[in-house]
Amino acid sequence: METLAERAADLIGADALLVRVGCYYHDVGKLRRPGYYIENQLAGSNPHDDMAEERSSQIISSHVQDGLDLAREHGLPRQVREFIAQHHGTGRTNYFYRKALAKDEDTDPALFTYPGPKPQSREAAIVMLADSADAAIRSAPNRSPEVINACVDEVIAERLGDGQLDECDLTLRELSILSESFKSSLRGVYHPRLEYPPATDAELRARKRPRRRRIPSPLSPFSVSDEDEPAEDDDTAPL
Repeated sequence: METLAERAADLIGADALLVRVGCYYHDVGKLRRPGYYIENQLAGSNPHDDMAEERSSQIISSHVQDGLDLAREHGLPRQVREFIAQHHGTGRTNYFYRKALAKDEDTDPALFTYPGPKPQSREAAIVMLADSADAAIRSAPNRSPEVINACVDEVIAERLGDGQLDECDLTLRELSILSESFKSSLRGVYHPRLEYPPATDAELRARKRPRRRRIPSPLSPFSVSDEDEPAEDDDTAPL
């Protein structure tokens, strides 16, 4: 994600180094409860399976405040703390909100909303968009170029439609550049790879064949033998 966001920031003349640092720290609050986040869970072990959706949402969104607490505790500067506070804006924990909505159409969306604020700078907006695009592609079962393009377009359209970019100074032209940059970077990461055929029988036999161990000569061309050393206290030794 760091390279994804940094490259895009550079293309629109934003502070690319600040964006990279923001990427490093934006999710630092997850350190408080790492087991509740999918990237840290073992297969078949998800504590959210036994929780109400509202409680799960509360835990997930708490990584913002936890991150701010850690940042202040360790003296991170204000510019870095802003990424922690703003990288989700006032968006929703949509996974749990939609699950709750399927059970109850009157579910209150405020229970599934991040505290904000919305991104206040181009740099914070770039981290938000890169984080969302990267997460969307990682969770997609199909990562073809067409799917990557559609996912990036959907992420940006959703953030625009939700008003998450209303308080930063990104222009529509810059959003278009960011979109193309994200697509290009993600296609490069997830490009199709050749499926190599298995090793042949001859190759497998060659691997099992014992190799002769080459024993180096005791004297390399640059070593000095005992015969070359002048005898101690030998007046006949050449000067």
